[in-house]
Amino acid sequence: MKNAAKVMATAGAVSAALMMATSHQAVAQDFVPEKCFGVSESGKNDCAAGPGTSCAGTSTVDGQGNAWIYVPQGTCEKLVHGSLGATDLNLPG
Repeated sequence: MKNAAKVMATAGAVSAALMMATSHQAVAQDFVPEKCFGVSESGKNDCAAGPGTSCAGTSTVDGQGNAWIYVPQGTCEKLVHGSLGATDLNLPG
């Protein structure tokens, strides 16, 4: 399995577990976001995807290290390749 596929599988599993563990209303009220780099799918980032990009939805590869999404605080570094800062992982070439 490719690294990007592992990243997406892990992110999906964490998201599903969080959704099942709490009600939608509780998540909306208690959600404390943190930026998590290196875990978004191509074109699904919340913002920032390196030089030459404008913002949300501009990442060009899965798991792009300089693109981020919001995740619940304390979750990012538990995800495969999740980082609280930009990395050089999977940068488009």
